[in-house]
Amino acid sequence: MVLNRKLGIIDLGKNRVLVREIPVELRKKHLGGRGLNWYYLYNSIRPDVDPYSPENVLAIGAGLLTGFPALGAGRTQISTKNPMTGGVGDSNMGGAFGPQLRLAGFDHLLIVGRAEKPSYILVRDGGIEIRSAEHLWGLDTHTAQKVLREETGDDRAESMVIGRAGENLVSFANVMNGIKNAGGRSGTGAVMGSKNLKAIVASGDIDLVVHDPEKLLDYALEVDRRARNTKWAKTLGRLGTPLLYDVSYTTGFIGTLNWQYNTPGEDGKPLEAENLEKYSVKMVACIGCSVHCRHRVKIREGRYRGVVTEGPEYAAIGAFGTGVGVYDWEFVIKCNEMANKWGIDLISLGTTVAWAFELFQRGYITENDTGGLRLEWGDENAVLELAKMIVERKNVGNVLADGMLKASEKFGKDSLYYANQTKGHPNLLTDERGIPSFALGIATSTRGADHLRSRPGIDLFQLPEETLERIYGHRIVSDFTAYETKGIMVWWHELLYNVVDSLGICKFQTVFNSANSPRFEDYVPLIEFAAGIRMTKEDLMEIGERNYTIERMFNVLNGFSRKDDYPPERYFREETKRGLPFMKGRKLDREKYDMMLEEYYRQHGWDENGVPKRETLERLGISEPDYSILEVL
Repeated sequence: MVLNRKLGIIDLGKNRVLVREIPVELRKKHLGGRGLNWYYLYNSIRPDVDPYSPENVLAIGAGLLTGFPALGAGRTQISTKNPMTGGVGDSNMGGAFGPQLRLAGFDHLLIVGRAEKPSYILVRDGGIEIRSAEHLWGLDTHTAQKVLREETGDDRAESMVIGRAGENLVSFANVMNGIKNAGGRSGTGAVMGSKNLKAIVASGDIDLVVHDPEKLLDYALEVDRRARNTKWAKTLGRLGTPLLYDVSYTTGFIGTLNWQYNTPGEDGKPLEAENLEKYSVKMVACIGCSVHCRHRVKIREGRYRGVVTEGPEYAAIGAFGTGVGVYDWEFVIKCNEMANKWGIDLISLGTTVAWAFELFQRGYITENDTGGLRLEWGDENAVLELAKMIVERKNVGNVLADGMLKASEKFGKDSLYYANQTKGHPNLLTDERGIPSFALGIATSTRGADHLRSRPGIDLFQLPEETLERIYGHRIVSDFTAYETKGIMVWWHELLYNVVDSLGICKFQTVFNSANSPRFEDYVPLIEFAAGIRMTKEDLMEIGERNYTIERMFNVLNGFSRKDDYPPERYFREETKRGLPFMKGRKLDREKYDMMLEEYYRQHGWDENGVPKRETLERLGISEPDYSILEVL
């Protein structure tokens, strides 16, 4: 049965494993994946726990629909206390690990303690064991996965592993599955490294029995066809996410030279999506996805000849292209490959490198800090060398590896002004100054600056207000440069993306960049046919609200409040210098931003300081954390 997958609790320090049922009542309140992960972490991580201490908990979760044949349902959620922010740390990963975890008999793992020596966890056919990983330590993420498959004797085994960045506790290290499926953002790989945990391997053949297979298959095909036939999905399947670059650089909302500019202009033309096609061997996909949005690429000649990898995505174009002034697809492909092998979040890496370049430009960092390396815009060698310094924690890289907040203490307090971050978490290379809803989304994201927690991509389309009201259930102003009603828009997307992450399906196949993609009500039949649980659209929205409020409460208990819900100060002071007329000369208006923020708080039922009100917590059934889950160990 879908609902009979177990919770595995693993103490690496005590070398002890417990297996527990997951009550159906918890499913009805939180679904699975991200929702259940945060229910468990809220009730197990005390505010005084250091992210790198053995007491920090790492949660791995498959969504309620992970492994099903629709909507890119191959997702896995990795959650923990974030070493960069001290608050919510949360990653969503594609690929095939989550489906294999379910076939191995488990939906969620809670990992605590620190192994005495490098170790990995093998989850296989209902059992869990801890094995030595001393022979794997030091291997890149690709090689480690290959060795693990050989070692387990199962060529279908799926692993999530860390690379050198995680081993060296780089605060924005990630976990990897396959060539490029990244549990990026939030430093989950660094937390694995702090536990001496190199990998988790899932292998199994336990059937996943569904409630009504015939209806599930019919409906899954129908809803999948609907998602696949949107213009967004069709274009995504041909060009991949780089298609977003063509819009952002021609319009003027992509950070350039560390947000000193908002587009590279004509200089950025070589990075257009169509120019990636000559390197593309084919399009590939995660399990359960019919869109196939990912390029597999090969460089056949030149300086980087022989590189074979997957991607790069839109984020990589900003990280290793516009952000540092390099407009060469082959360099972006090479950096993308290296980041994945190192096991490091390429968004955070690129944004941190771009920040360091501007600090060098302004004299905060000198050649004495870099070992003689000059950080000049557009210098490919300087970008790669600084990235290596961060991964290996050498010279100034050792400072940058601890994240922007800690690094700014070394460089001088004023240096933080040039860091594009919120809550200490680096932002994607998008410039949100001209799009208030996007700015609010990155600022209020529970894991710090991020586009995947609430970004209302369809805001840019300026759809008719009657269409927006039909989608959101509220009046929404069509103009994307407006502030009014955008707090409601961001709230709605927070709930939607939380439900999507808790079900284990792909955000690109919901209302992100297409108004015609599936949304809350379309998931109701899937849940009933798969798990036999009847819900309504309103039930799902309440679950999204509950789950998101738990994350908010986790941050509140760790010292976050309204002061942490603002985008970078630069967005309020400096106007954009380039772009189309409606995007040039834009900066955020602080008074209007405050009004938008307060509208957002009201919609959530939070007070003026961003703290959930007592009546909100009671309505959602959220109690004080009891910290009792791990006491059984």
